[in-house]
Amino acid sequence: MPNRLARETSPYLLQHADNPVDWWPWSAGAFEEARERGVPVLLSVGYSSCHWCHVMAHESFEDEETAAYLNEHFVSVKVDREERPDVDAVYMEAVQAATGHGGWPMTVFLTPDAEPFYFGTYFPPEPRHGMPSFRQVLEGVRNAWTDRYDEVADVAGKITRDLAGREPAFGGTQVPGEEELAQALLGLTREYDASYGGFGGAPKFPPSMVLEFLLRHHARTGSEGALQMASDTAERMARGGLYDQLGGGFARYSVDREWVVPHFEKMLYDNALLLRVYAHLWRATGSELARRVALETADFMVRELRTDEGGFASALDADSEEEVPGEARPQKGGGGRREGGTGRHVEGAYYVWTPQQLREVLGDADAELAAAHFGVTEEGTFEHGASVLQLPQDEGVFDAGRIASVRERLLAARARRPAPGRDDKVVAAWNGLAVAALAETGAYFGRPDLVEAATAAADLLVRLHLDEHGRLARTSKDGRAGTNAGVLEDYADVSEGFLALAAVTGEGVWLEFAGLLLDQVLARFADEGSGALYDTAADAERLIRRPQDPTDNATPSGWNAAAGALLAYAAHTGSERHRTAAERALGVVGALGPRVPRFVGWGLATAEALLDGPREVAVVGPADDPATRELHRTALLGTAPGAVVAAGAPGSDELPLLADRPLVGGRPAAYVCRNFTCDAPTTDADALKEALNG
Repeated sequence: MPNRLARETSPYLLQHADNPVDWWPWSAGAFEEARERGVPVLLSVGYSSCHWCHVMAHESFEDEETAAYLNEHFVSVKVDREERPDVDAVYMEAVQAATGHGGWPMTVFLTPDAEPFYFGTYFPPEPRHGMPSFRQVLEGVRNAWTDRYDEVADVAGKITRDLAGREPAFGGTQVPGEEELAQALLGLTREYDASYGGFGGAPKFPPSMVLEFLLRHHARTGSEGALQMASDTAERMARGGLYDQLGGGFARYSVDREWVVPHFEKMLYDNALLLRVYAHLWRATGSELARRVALETADFMVRELRTDEGGFASALDADSEEEVPGEARPQKGGGGRREGGTGRHVEGAYYVWTPQQLREVLGDADAELAAAHFGVTEEGTFEHGASVLQLPQDEGVFDAGRIASVRERLLAARARRPAPGRDDKVVAAWNGLAVAALAETGAYFGRPDLVEAATAAADLLVRLHLDEHGRLARTSKDGRAGTNAGVLEDYADVSEGFLALAAVTGEGVWLEFAGLLLDQVLARFADEGSGALYDTAADAERLIRRPQDPTDNATPSGWNAAAGALLAYAAHTGSERHRTAAERALGVVGALGPRVPRFVGWGLATAEALLDGPREVAVVGPADDPATRELHRTALLGTAPGAVVAAGAPGSDELPLLADRPLVGGRPAAYVCRNFTCDAPTTDADALKEALNG
């Protein structure tokens, strides 16, 4: 019989709707139930594409005996961290403070007042590797709650007071300048892996936001070292197993230093951020590899993550059913046939290949070619003799026509395997990142279909996520908005997407929507006295502390993303209020950038834009005039950090930068301004390119 989670829209919560555990969603009712029964709360936090979340669910939450014990002695609350990043952030801070590490699944025991007193992540069904079993943990917590309640309450109170009293010691109010950015670059150089690209050791995550900083720093200063680190890292990632060599798109991270074996889940946010990085790398260098990867990644996003409503799904799972050759079953959703599965979910099963599997699809001759091209060996690079596809040699070594045929046949064969599950919820912030990346990529490479996909996603965000008061819903699914309020990153990243779309399409409505959201940021998320930003709104649900974090993680922090969007909006509109807010928010980057540059990459990228102006470009001319289109595309391809672009007909009042900008000699023209000073307008695309790339 389904539990309460059956009424939720989160795919992760719905995965647990048939558990014998009597789950509650995060709600006041759950804590009231615990209070009435006098029992503690088990808080379990995860997300749908989390491998170990699935493992713990199968081992413990699907187990009747464990579920019965939980139901008798606890109120169990399940949270999707992607829907409630505020809840996740607050209790993850407690887990990390208590244990020195964190991760998902996150397991926290709370009092009925939501105060934490015992912490952990994954617990196995029996003791192993020095970890107690989950049942032992449950029994220990229950005994402590029953026999030493005063001690438990005292611990919970102390932890809660400690968390609530923490004021992040971010330090610094000065906007980062030349010296701070140079120190940040030096710090990155020290942590750079010169052998394999990227920063630090294993596991190795794609440093999307740091790469944006490096590209902008190169554009502003001409630093060849910054460009080398960015381009070498991008090439290593694209040639390794992190990148899907058949279908495009990037996995979450590499388990090794060399980018060979990924953790196979594919997240929308990674692919949106990396799509923009590779498009910007091509813009800076003309790299054919960057161009190919950018377009393949964009096509992957549209093909595999786009929802029926026009938004983009959150993720593809790392796991899929193990393939059983020769058995067939109807493909999910009807139509076609797919190879049967064992029912046993295995990480990476959809993506890896053995030499024998290559021969079965390609025949001996082409299988030998494919093995050499993609680095498939008899020993394998993954598990059980299977290999993750890579590009260990230059592509020019092999016959391009044969390789294209091999890829096409392997991709078709892979499509018949049991596919990974898809988390179909639409997260506002991540869709904002996708809108920006797809809009720019479509404009750079003459792909109007990608701009149309970006516009459709933006339309969905306005139609479904944005209410009449300018407030955002965090998620939607199947055309229905979720009940969780948007957090700072939602407002910031959606604004970023709208600003990019305004630049590409010349439609002022997107600038207006961005302004509406950024006004919400200033009114509800900013500390008026200090200029600091909070992750939740002032009128959001009260937790044991109000989360606040300016450091980037898998995505730009809401703080840094807001600073970037505020700065761009100010450049578009001349709003001193928004520019001042951006500068005040960047003070923390001045403090953290020289010390921990890997964790404020987006803030450093925004600081580069601030130092450069940012430049304001207005392109005036009829939309159907080829000269206007050439100037507009040239402006978008300019590498000046954070430059904002407005394009439209003379006399248009859609975009403020177009005001009082006439044609020049009856011809389309571009106007470039910077730090309150404007260059003479030009009708020459080459002259505009020089003005924006110098």
